[in-house]
Amino acid sequence: MQRFLIAILTLSALILGCSSDDDSITISREETYRNGILVTNEGPFNAGSGTVTFISDDFTVVEESIFKKKNAEDLGNIVQSIGFEGDRAYIVVNNSHSIQVVDRFTFNSVALINEGLENPRFFTVSNGKGYVTNWGDPADEADDFIAVINLETNTVTQTIPVVLGPETITANNDFVYVAHEGGFGQNNQVSVIDSSIDKVLKTLTVGDFPNSLYWDAHGTLWVLSGGAPAYTGTETPGVLSKINVNDNTIETSFDFSNTQHPANLCGEGNSLYYSLGDGVYAFSSGDATVPNEAYITNVSFYAMTVNRGKLYGSDAKDFASKGDLHVYDLMTKDLIESVQVGLVPGGIYFN
Repeated sequence: MQRFLIAILTLSALILGCSSDDDSITISREETYRNGILVTNEGPFNAGSGTVTFISDDFTVVEESIFKKKNAEDLGNIVQSIGFEGDRAYIVVNNSHSIQVVDRFTFNSVALINEGLENPRFFTVSNGKGYVTNWGDPADEADDFIAVINLETNTVTQTIPVVLGPETITANNDFVYVAHEGGFGQNNQVSVIDSSIDKVLKTLTVGDFPNSLYWDAHGTLWVLSGGAPAYTGTETPGVLSKINVNDNTIETSFDFSNTQHPANLCGEGNSLYYSLGDGVYAFSSGDATVPNEAYITNVSFYAMTVNRGKLYGSDAKDFASKGDLHVYDLMTKDLIESVQVGLVPGGIYFN
């Protein structure tokens, strides 16, 4: 009997030890996507599914299609962007008219928002609510809107009508700012929405085709407009606009030459960067003019961002084969990493 009890106790200890080890392994595996880079890949237009690629901070781990890997289903057609709030990631899927809500560190599905959206584009948060730009029906220039999302129930609670082609969106605690690039048309407006009442307070006129927004270290909002390209029939220059968010007015603007069409405004602190032609240009928030010479040459990016002293740019190649993510050291300007990602990499985020 004594030997039997000793055997039972020994076996119990072994089981508990194994259970403890297994739990720690499970937690480690569940946190697979913490401390890394997430790249949204749009996927083939009107066919198949977009994906999300995970790349570890040290570039030693690259995992494709992580949503499907964790949830055994596709995201849907045209993975447009990702927005974040706390430990949630909101994956905006354009042609599928939906948002997949996941745990940002495990990528396990939390909810699917597929009602109240029509051609959603980008997501932000203000005053405890989610805001999503929607093109509406591309054939109707008067039905574009911002969907307001209850982040507890993951439902669209109301819509805010806006002018044509809402695209990139950002916010502080009081206001939501929407750049209206124009969808399949053309626009030059930034909507200012009061998030306490969810109504448009005013629209600001910037350059044609505003394509990106950036907050500097002083809390100033910068808007980069690409200008109308030659194919529109009336070419206009790019414009970099500075918005004073205390009174929501345009404080100053910097004009490019008529044939210059910049994009991908991003930055770190008061250092701003944008792409133009085959180069990346650097601009400080205190500069009096935009630069004439590129900071990094011989590069052309589909999407671009900056994080912790590195510049990340995506190459969509021929839009039919897998793209690449290129990483540059901003101090030395050297290319330090290149990683193959998915089809049409259009967004770069950090987890």
